[in-house]
Amino acid sequence: MNQNVGSTDKRVRTALGAVLGIASLATLGGAVPLPALAAPVLGIAALLMLGTAATGTCGLYALLGVDTCPASAGDSR
Repeated sequence: MNQNVGSTDKRVRTALGAVLGIASLATLGGAVPLPALAAPVLGIAALLMLGTAATGTCGLYALLGVDTCPASAGDSR
């Protein structure tokens, strides 16, 4: 699968993944008053964001035909 996540998108996904991960851990630790189900949901969302940022590929983007990578001459991605 070709990369379809650009550098700005990667930064946003990394930051969002970190925030969601911290929120998940805070929920598990009882520091944030959210339902118990919120912790694994936040954790999975964090892993998805961090995973797509690390690989540069988003399956949903591929399905929707979205590509945030800048087009450059000779770039085969």
